Amino acid sequence: MTDPNDFAGSDSQRIAAAIQAASQDGDRRVILPLRRPDSLSSRNYWLLDEAILIPDGMELLLDGCRVKLSDQARDNFIRTANCGYGVAQPAPVRGIRIIGRNGAVLEGADHPRATGDANKTLGVRTYGTDAGRPGEKQTGDWRNIGILLVRTEDFLVENLTLRNYHCWGVSLEKCSHGEIRGLHFETREVRPVDGTPQPILNQDGLDIRKGCHHLVVEDISGQTGDDLVALTAIHPEISQAGTYDYTEVSGCPLPLADNDIHDIALRRIHGYSTGGHQIVRLLNASGLKLYNVVLEDVLDTSGCEGDGVVCAVAVKIGDRNAAWGGVTPLGDTFNITIRKVDSRCRQCVLVAGSLCDSRIEDVCNRNPACEAVACTSGPENLRNVVVCNAATLPAASIREV
Repeated sequence: MTDPNDFAGSDSQRIAAAIQAASQDGDRRVILPLRRPDSLSSRNYWLLDEAILIPDGMELLLDGCRVKLSDQARDNFIRTANCGYGVAQPAPVRGIRIIGRNGAVLEGADHPRATGDANKTLGVRTYGTDAGRPGEKQTGDWRNIGILLVRTEDFLVENLTLRNYHCWGVSLEKCSHGEIRGLHFETREVRPVDGTPQPILNQDGLDIRKGCHHLVVEDISGQTGDDLVALTAIHPEISQAGTYDYTEVSGCPLPLADNDIHDIALRRIHGYSTGGHQIVRLLNASGLKLYNVVLEDVLDTSGCEGDGVVCAVAVKIGDRNAAWGGVTPLGDTFNITIRKVDSRCRQCVLVAGSLCDSRIEDVCNRNPACEAVACTSGPENLRNVVVCNAATLPAASIREV
């Protein structure tokens, strides 16, 4: 494996040089161990000024290291090399492996230049040192995402801790036939910067976006500022790739059906949202479909940190938000299986949109103020939905986590 410690320049330059060398020698494997202290710095962690770009067929092994964004960076931790500003048509890539070992950590900047998604104004709704700075974009965008994979097939991301990132932790756009395993998130919606609490918005853990299919997601844990896991197929009107206008970089050039989300397996999602949002969110809108999803073993760990946070919903399906066109037509969200949910959230399993040909079972609701399974969009938006073994426990019930 090629080691960036053996190259010269800034940390970002060394990592880029190692990836280039590994591409040329045919090995296509790069290892990031601890940074070796040298004449430039005594640090033993890697400090990035720009994203690590992963090309086709590359394996990046983060072995016991800490990789941190510098205060000069306004970029991802890691991004597939097929996308970015000015790339109007990201080419497909495959065979990418991003693997953590021995407690590898990806960590955001001490003073992020920008945070939040493309709808958040810096310094008004979310923190960013670029707020009010001439020539700098004054809202968030896809550069705030931690790990960003675009049009990637046959991939693996596993065994990483992501801490204090600037927007979504991991986001997949139009990705397929891949595996996401063993991700742990450590963020809060508000965190101190130089001793002053600052909002850092849109800190989802894992986001599976338009056009993703045939994915396996397992063993997701920790605390996120926003939703822990979200499957979101919305906004097909975004048609231009490679701009800073959106939180997605790949646009929406494909036929509408190719932007659906389908055939996703999610297992062992254990954690909560420190911002009081959802643990798992399933959301499609604007003519995009969401189907063939299996979600198993959702465990709400709120209250275990002693912070008093109660999440809004353990599993939320759909939304009535008018900005996304309201409740999806019946038949757009179907064949969803939800099995084994353990929740103390304000709502347990909530159908807020349409749902058909689906099954919800083995639900343990520990909040007697709500139903184990509820629908707020009306019975006309349900068809052939089977609910079994869904129980609400009395207020005195105690759960060990």
